[in-house]
Amino acid sequence: MIYSHDTTLQLTQLSHAAVHQLAPSFTGLPKTTHADGNFRLRRYSVIRVVNEKVVETSKHNFVQSEDINHFQGDIVREFEGIEAHILHSEGMAEMCQVFMGLNHLPNGQEIEIHQMRISAIYEETEIAPEGVHQDGFDHIALIGIDRSNIEGGELLVYKDSNEEPFFIKILEDGEVAMVDDRKLWHNGKPIRLVDHAHEGHMDVFVLTAKDEANDFHA
Repeated sequence: MIYSHDTTLQLTQLSHAAVHQLAPSFTGLPKTTHADGNFRLRRYSVIRVVNEKVVETSKHNFVQSEDINHFQGDIVREFEGIEAHILHSEGMAEMCQVFMGLNHLPNGQEIEIHQMRISAIYEETEIAPEGVHQDGFDHIALIGIDRSNIEGGELLVYKDSNEEPFFIKILEDGEVAMVDDRKLWHNGKPIRLVDHAHEGHMDVFVLTAKDEANDFHA
């Protein structure tokens, strides 16, 4: 495990078995009617991790304030849930336990999970249309699952929204970047096709949590 910037940014790695188990499910991600829905294909679930088990909630609506997201702020976005066999897989459990462990989150913690494929359909396809931003959470993890026929897509992390990034990295398969959303800002470079005769994409999971969203009693 690598730590940098006073542990406000942490890097670690999922097992090969977890990546192998999770990766195939990205091929069936649906488009949506949202502003980014034709190139950021997505499923979204809110879960709790109870005694190391993933327990799905009934929440499937996602909204960020205009202050946080100038691209799609104050818009309630509804997504199809992550497929049950993926949500309850060993790979998902591993990913959630890594997130819980590195952030010291309690039993019963609520976690929002975005499963996204960014398809390289434009000359330059934005992976973060909102630009340099914070997401309004306490803890964020970005997990690279697969890159195919693309260049670009580097994660950019900033100490301040008006500064140059101090950290730039492509997240390779299984690499996990934990970002303290209260102290840092992040963005991503656009992706571009390498071979225009074939499709290209970038597959990622994004996990988020708020410290107050853990009012659970076993």
